[in-house]
Amino acid sequence: MTTRAKNNITKPNQKFSLLTKRTTTPFIPTTVNQALRDPRWRNAIGDEFNAQVRNRTFDLVPPDPSQHVIDTKWIYTLKYLPSGVLDSNAWPIKQLDVDNAFLQGTLTDEVYVAQPPGFVDKDRPDHVCRLRKALYGLQQAPRAWYEELKSFLLSIGFRNSLADTSVFTQIHNGTKVYILVYVDDIIVTGSSQTLIQTVIHTLSDRFSLKEPTDLSYFLGIEAIRSPHGLNLMQKKYILDLLTKTKMLDAKPVTTPMPPTPKLTLASGTPLLEPRDSCIGRPDTLAAAKRVSGILQGLLHGTTRLSPVTLHAYADADPDTHDYVSTNAYILFLGSTPIAWSSKKQKGVARSSTESEYRGVANTAAEIRWICSLLTELGITLPSVLVIYCDNVGVTYLCANPVFHSRMKHLALNYHFIRDNVQSGALRVTHLSTKDQLADALTKALPRPRFLELFSKIGVKEFLPS
Repeated sequence: MTTRAKNNITKPNQKFSLLTKRTTTPFIPTTVNQALRDPRWRNAIGDEFNAQVRNRTFDLVPPDPSQHVIDTKWIYTLKYLPSGVLDSNAWPIKQLDVDNAFLQGTLTDEVYVAQPPGFVDKDRPDHVCRLRKALYGLQQAPRAWYEELKSFLLSIGFRNSLADTSVFTQIHNGTKVYILVYVDDIIVTGSSQTLIQTVIHTLSDRFSLKEPTDLSYFLGIEAIRSPHGLNLMQKKYILDLLTKTKMLDAKPVTTPMPPTPKLTLASGTPLLEPRDSCIGRPDTLAAAKRVSGILQGLLHGTTRLSPVTLHAYADADPDTHDYVSTNAYILFLGSTPIAWSSKKQKGVARSSTESEYRGVANTAAEIRWICSLLTELGITLPSVLVIYCDNVGVTYLCANPVFHSRMKHLALNYHFIRDNVQSGALRVTHLSTKDQLADALTKALPRPRFLELFSKIGVKEFLPS
């Protein structure tokens, strides 16, 4: 028999290495036993429990059948930087991160919880904890912490904004300090570096704070300073959203939706076996993919705040399906859009003027709210607030009370806009329909029309070529 060996035919012996490249991924326990076996997590939950004891968060009391005892559990999580790198200390942002914030809030109600897993008192294992301070996960916790912080800020001279309760201001002798609160994250800014440091030091004397750092990431918004101002972007937020929906490879698109076919509640055919419980029709699935493409196109977009003027565009467009118009507005601070909305009106309007008038009235309420917030911040706008509308009848109706008899069937709350116009606080100005930016929020537009509108405000910088 002839073999390959006899004919000197050999095959190289491929040697495999038994060594593999090990990639280290952060360990997040799922049970308290796993956490207690890991030194880092054991130290972390130990610090948390010690903080509860130090703050006198609870008292151990005998159980009673009348008590409604809430189970307790540990929640394990890690914080990451905007780049996706694990943050082992604190967020790199100009903010004050409060340690154990909810433990600072004093409860006014009787609340009983089970002893924390892994930290059950051996002498009193059947006892339950009557809470003095709030714990994470309690419905009362955010309010209790907020009231504790609010009381302290008011005691040191700050005023709580009426327009936005998360904002606190201190304006004195030309100096300004603002504090923005979101749960246990606090942003402090102002006109005096010395005063800012004084406020931070005062807060740290009352509450346990992590080391303050420069603002770079807050509520999903990345902030990057440049010589021209503060640039804002949401790259990490968009990437997380696309990853969650498995649309990270979506193709970028430059327009929200094609004009046809129109997406309505009654259109489309339901899927027999929908892959997603929230999406039951092919047309809504296609729309969701379209939104993913929009987000992909805006991945590297930034915006810059330039507080020069405050103005808005208002529009309304009837729906041919149910004849209920869609309201839309876009508010601009300088050249930057800061607020926008697009939603159905509450009922059918009797005319296009009525539906547009409702839209302008809703826009007036929003722009006046922003104006009141800016006033509380000590910011004076250099010009009268302007709302641009492409309906001539509405502009007359807002300023001329003679037309009241024609619109008497409208709810009285819509007529407050005329009070603002007549007092000089607001002006409703007509503009051509081709310049109505709010059109992009009330209807689907062809791509050239969409790009034409938003190129007027520089949004072309955000869109891929």
